[in-house]
Amino acid sequence: MSFSTPIWAATTPPGLRASRHRHSGDIFFPAVPDESPLSSQFDDTVLNTEGQVYSFTIMHPSPKSGLPPFVLAYVDLPGPVRLFGRLIGSTERPVIGEKCRVIADETFGYVFQSLEARP
Repeated sequence: MSFSTPIWAATTPPGLRASRHRHSGDIFFPAVPDESPLSSQFDDTVLNTEGQVYSFTIMHPSPKSGLPPFVLAYVDLPGPVRLFGRLIGSTERPVIGEKCRVIADETFGYVFQSLEARP
């Protein structure tokens, strides 16, 4: 059986859909699908889209691939919840604690965009 759950909520501004466990209050991302046998234990919630970089690594693909280096990061959002994905929007090396925002991306579903302006 295959479940397909959209990750973006139809809110203004858009936010990532998640599930909050009714008893523990723990937040799970992506959201638990309605078709899941566990769905009755969860309520839908929308994640805040601004957070801070918890950790990161810079990936250097093989020169044969022709791809430029890119940043992968763990980002802490209020909730608390920690997400993993690409960090974009800066040509400088990221900094732990750097502020960023989750935005939609056609290829990956979402990416983190740096909100820090560095000289």
